Amino acid sequence: MQGVERGDRELLDAEALVGHLVPAGSMFAFLAGHRRNLFPDGEFEDLFPSGKGRPSIPASVMASILVLQTLHDLSDRETAEAARCDLRWKVATGMALDDKGFDPSTLVYWRKRLATSGRPHRINDAVRTVVEETGILRGRRKRAVDSTILADAVATQDTITQLISAIRRVDRQVPGAAEQIAKVCTGHDYSRPDKPRIDWDDPAARDALVSALVNDANALVAALADTELEGDAEFALALLALVAGQDAEPAEGSDGTDGRWRIARKVAPDRVVSTVDPDARHTRKSPENRRDGYRAHVAAEPETGIVTDEKVTTAAGTENSDPAVAEEFLDAEDGKRAWYGDSAYGTGDLRGGIDDAGHEAVIKPKPLRAPVEGDFTVDDFTVDDFTVDEQAGTVTCPNDITRPISRTRVATFGALCRACSLRAQCTTSKTGRKIVLHPRDDLLRQARRDWADKPELRESYRTFRPNVERVISQIASRGGRRLKLRYLGTGKNNAWLKRRTAALNLRNLIGRGLTHTAGAWTLAT
Repeated sequence: MQGVERGDRELLDAEALVGHLVPAGSMFAFLAGHRRNLFPDGEFEDLFPSGKGRPSIPASVMASILVLQTLHDLSDRETAEAARCDLRWKVATGMALDDKGFDPSTLVYWRKRLATSGRPHRINDAVRTVVEETGILRGRRKRAVDSTILADAVATQDTITQLISAIRRVDRQVPGAAEQIAKVCTGHDYSRPDKPRIDWDDPAARDALVSALVNDANALVAALADTELEGDAEFALALLALVAGQDAEPAEGSDGTDGRWRIARKVAPDRVVSTVDPDARHTRKSPENRRDGYRAHVAAEPETGIVTDEKVTTAAGTENSDPAVAEEFLDAEDGKRAWYGDSAYGTGDLRGGIDDAGHEAVIKPKPLRAPVEGDFTVDDFTVDDFTVDEQAGTVTCPNDITRPISRTRVATFGALCRACSLRAQCTTSKTGRKIVLHPRDDLLRQARRDWADKPELRESYRTFRPNVERVISQIASRGGRRLKLRYLGTGKNNAWLKRRTAALNLRNLIGRGLTHTAGAWTLAT
């Protein structure tokens, strides 16, 4: 059943005895005075529908603990220790000085209850309600978007480790798999906890091991193919098939039918990096910066730093790209906004979504790359470049040759380039120049013209867009160190981000004098 806070104070109440030691204006002092207003018991009643059993920790106390845990980036064990030993935590949560606290598993229990409820992000929702009541965003029509890569909570596994781990997972989770493994898997003893005993410095030995493991994986998948599976068992078998397929390719001179395999010479575009956390992915923020983990996307009001939306996605896939998630943020907003973003957000699809919704895009255009360095590009604001006439459905090249735009929005110059005097400046292709136009090419060209012709647009971008980087820094780091995620899977890490932004927004508001008087949330400044 749900526990509630007592109205009277205990003899050794921490706030009464040492509350004066907690700095005014801190998160601890704020929660000490307002946690019950921020997280009222009624908002958590559905988590304990039975009304029977031992009372839980009061919702206002546990919600405050979850906020503090996420803000300070503590593990469950460290959080339980802080609640037991740190006077500031006892003051913030209304505990007595001699309160022994709770077991770390209590935090897991509460997160699971929240995750399976109808409102899994109610802590974030509570802070958003406070933001709305204060009016801090009233009349502010700017939104800045950005993303960052957050390191996953597991070690990246090599191909051999993944194959062995995936087969062991099938053994654990698929009924009848143990018998099939004993029957068809002969390349390794999967009951042993250690790595295979081979000469790791011998390439031939490594190749032989890879072949044996891939053959075992394929044989096991085939043996269980007709088995009716669901849930974890179905996922375990699918993961094994994925791992065997993403990292292996036929050995040199093999067509894959003779059982000879090698580790693939290229990385699969959506490669699973660990069977412990199958949602984690390889990604790149730049050609030089390759990382493993998840991508955290954020939308914020740039003048106040208040986060208005957030989402954790896997770090690969077009559906998880910066512009794709920004479109989701766009759809969630009421009213017209000016959207600020770097060139990663300068796609035709996102610009089209912004334009269709009547918003304004203050997004740095993506630079055009000419096939011949320094020469002609697809644009019409300089006399040297290609001219696109959407009404006529044509593209005209710098040599005044006009070609129609096809149904798939391609203009092909082909053989007409052979005798062209400008060919050396235009293309290196033997088949001539081909122009592929985005469906919203008009918006892309207009954005490049505006960026070149309107200095006030560039000034607005320089003024407001960089502010979101400070928000990203607060989310992704603490005390000068980069945060590492503590949970497995997109869902749990997205819930963490929701709590993280709630804590940061709350701290932001506290710094502006947030208080609760006469039943309303107000700011002093």
